[in-house]
Amino acid sequence: MKKRLYILSLLFSFGLFAQNQTLFEKANALYNEGKYAEAIDNYSAILETKKHSADLYYNLANAHYKLNNIAPSIYYFEKALLLNPEDSEIKNNIAFARNMTIDAIDVIPDAGFSKLLNTTTHKMSFDAWAKAAVTLVFCFVILFLIYYFAYSTLNKRLAFIGSVTALILVFITLAFAFHKYNLDKNDNPAIIFAQESKVKSNPNSGSEESFRLHEGTKVQVVEVYNDWKKIKLSDGKVGWVISDDIKTLK
Repeated sequence: MKKRLYILSLLFSFGLFAQNQTLFEKANALYNEGKYAEAIDNYSAILETKKHSADLYYNLANAHYKLNNIAPSIYYFEKALLLNPEDSEIKNNIAFARNMTIDAIDVIPDAGFSKLLNTTTHKMSFDAWAKAAVTLVFCFVILFLIYYFAYSTLNKRLAFIGSVTALILVFITLAFAFHKYNLDKNDNPAIIFAQESKVKSNPNSGSEESFRLHEGTKVQVVEVYNDWKKIKLSDGKVGWVISDDIKTLK
């Protein structure tokens, strides 16, 4: 029975893949014909099957860009970047899409030790830092065994220095791994989808209006309360917006 279910599941997956591939090719053809709205419908149909890729998001973003749909265009370019952060074409096109936004928000850069720490941390993913730590633990064990069983004073000294160095590096890589984990955990970007969103000082409609944002602006969601989301801008400003005005990227 289990084998039969597995075969059926496998056949369904192949069928879904073939269906999505057909939709993707059809959407690309419609895009090339200038039928951007119809292309969007077909790209969106693929997303409804819970299958996604950087190429799918990239093409969907381009179609929205052609129709001057600012927020969806930036949103899907950002989704593509999350999956393929080094792609130069995505970076280039999202820059054009961002030029359509109204809000000009300054970016407060990290400085000093904070900049060095975050830059180094982002060099690798959490998994990569964790794997490096495990590898160094293995090196420490090997070097310690060499130190323990070595007869030569020179070999003992070298193995001891190597094992201590490996142990220190284990703690350093673990620190970077946990820092990366916390950075990723607290990173909750979102795009304003409302044409104009009133940012309030507190999570209720009767509170004072702090400022306004417009579609396509990227923010960070730092807190959620009922139907409100607390956001933070790259220049440090914070406030609350209605949840319907915003769409998170993760």
